[in-house]
Amino acid sequence: MSFNILIIGQKGRLQHEAALFAATLRHGSPRFSGRLIVAEPTGPLWPEDPRIPTGPQRSLLEELGAEFIPFENRHFGAAYPHGNKIEALAALPAGPFLFFDTDTVITGELAELEIDFARPSASMKRENTWPRVDIYGPDLREIWRDLHIRRGGRLEDTEDRDWPVNHWRRYLYFNAGWFFGADPRAFHAAFLDAALMIRDDPPPSAVAQELDPWLDQAALPLAIHELGGGRPGKGGGVATDVFDGSHSFHYRYMPLLYATAPDHVIESLQSATAPNRIKKVLKRHEPFLRFLYQGKGERARALFDRENLPKREQAIRNRLRRENLWQR
Repeated sequence: MSFNILIIGQKGRLQHEAALFAATLRHGSPRFSGRLIVAEPTGPLWPEDPRIPTGPQRSLLEELGAEFIPFENRHFGAAYPHGNKIEALAALPAGPFLFFDTDTVITGELAELEIDFARPSASMKRENTWPRVDIYGPDLREIWRDLHIRRGGRLEDTEDRDWPVNHWRRYLYFNAGWFFGADPRAFHAAFLDAALMIRDDPPPSAVAQELDPWLDQAALPLAIHELGGGRPGKGGGVATDVFDGSHSFHYRYMPLLYATAPDHVIESLQSATAPNRIKKVLKRHEPFLRFLYQGKGERARALFDRENLPKREQAIRNRLRRENLWQR
């Protein structure tokens, strides 16, 4: 099955991450036959041009077969950059798509995967970040129930009954680091409508919730449920251990990658970034220079046992900071 890959391209940190993503895609998945689409935001909701400028990162992306497609921010823009992944879907060509955050590396052959794009799904690499429950209520179940009802869904159809009522894992909640679907226009409509409802006209139970940066993650479960999908392996059309597992790794920041990634991720990453034509571009971004090429990655990795990592990411960050190994 052929499908398109979508990432967001933007000047600054994302232009470097996009170059690394493309390098790992071509190395880890040489048989991928779809289009790698780098969607670039435009429009008056940005105080200055946010696109990737002409230069080594853009040239490397082009050399690696990326296609640049502009899209206009109509609802979010600089005030909420996470909204790019919602609005970029409207610019995609028809056909199955797979979205990745740029701070992701590809570590396996995507062409070998069996993905049912008609059953959308998304990343379960998340913590209990949204919604926040006040001691006086409403509780988690009430908030999620009201949100699903507002979108025409049924909370009962989304619950994972392996977890007790009001445990956050019982409710459909994703990280928006990757997601997929069969029809980008339909996904865009569902995702955008859910996000605008939560932002502009939420049910009373969700009025007091903090939405920055969580709006995309709050809206994504509603869209996926509306489109007939669910959790990976439990209603969603992909196995549980493929993305954020055997075939990709969402690292967020270089120190976290080296501290937490399995060995196969590090091995694939180092092979993908070894060629001189890749290295000379990536080393322009200081975190890549320090961690990929100057040994900080190995130092960070030596601090942690990947089989017994701290349960909270903040504990990992704190130790890296104490060792002067934190860099964004």
